[in-house]
Amino acid sequence: MSVILTALVPVFLIIALGAALRRVLLKDPMHWAGLERLTYFVLFPALLVVSAVKADLSKVNVLAVTGTLLGAVLILSVTLVALNRPIMALFKLDGPAFTSLYQGSFRWNTYIALAVAGGLYGAEGITVAAVALVAMIPFLNVIAVVVLAHFAGREPPTVSGVLRQLAQNPYISACLIGAAINYAAIPIPAVVLEFGDVLGRASLAVGLLVVGGGLSISQLARPKPAVYFASVLKLLVKPAIAIAIGLWAGLTPIELAVVVVTASVPSAPAGYVLARQMGGDAALLAEMLTVQILAAAVTMPLMVGLAQSLSH
Repeated sequence: MSVILTALVPVFLIIALGAALRRVLLKDPMHWAGLERLTYFVLFPALLVVSAVKADLSKVNVLAVTGTLLGAVLILSVTLVALNRPIMALFKLDGPAFTSLYQGSFRWNTYIALAVAGGLYGAEGITVAAVALVAMIPFLNVIAVVVLAHFAGREPPTVSGVLRQLAQNPYISACLIGAAINYAAIPIPAVVLEFGDVLGRASLAVGLLVVGGGLSISQLARPKPAVYFASVLKLLVKPAIAIAIGLWAGLTPIELAVVVVTASVPSAPAGYVLARQMGGDAALLAEMLTVQILAAAVTMPLMVGLAQSLSH
């Protein structure tokens, strides 16, 4: 447990620093908008490309890792969509609010996941996490766009509309480019890889600062019941499903721990951006993100520790 906390504490300290900087040094919202765009369009895509290119997939049970993650997401996602009417009635949600509960329950903060995976297991942890990134980011964005278009859009989702949203997502492009280079074994000059690596390392620190800068402490005064429901699903139910599937699939202890890290991190700030673009309840999702980041400081060590104890 101490090893897990050692990996987690620096991550949450950087997030806390971002929250402090937003209130003391960088008060202008335009500063954070610029950092967000820099991270979204340049720094994090560079990390995704380099991680995918350098990943030694021969050392990772790719099918089992991706199958575990996809299985956990599918079980949770299908259940939420199938029960959308009783859930919306129970928590008094309209269509846009349901999409925020949906995104808040299964998306994952890749900045925190990579930082913790690297802190726990170094390069091997990053390699497993890179497999998760390449497999999950396109899939998660596809289902999020479809659900938003259906429940929050004024018109039914169309294939062209979904494809347009996906084509505009730099994370998907970066994952596909990196995976293609890796699969085709295209030689990349060392100086280019180092250039991308430096940008990628910067993305983790800047991304975590942006996460902290986006925290809205005032929203914690009286969170809505739907916020608690989504947080329980995201921080406890989803990683528990991942643990069960991962043990059945025969993941190694490190693979299982990294999979559970990716399953137990808070939801993604990118979901907030997508909600604003497609008519979701962005304010409700921001409330979920704030609560989950604070709660994850407690739940993540518990879930990762459980995975480690069950895999040995």
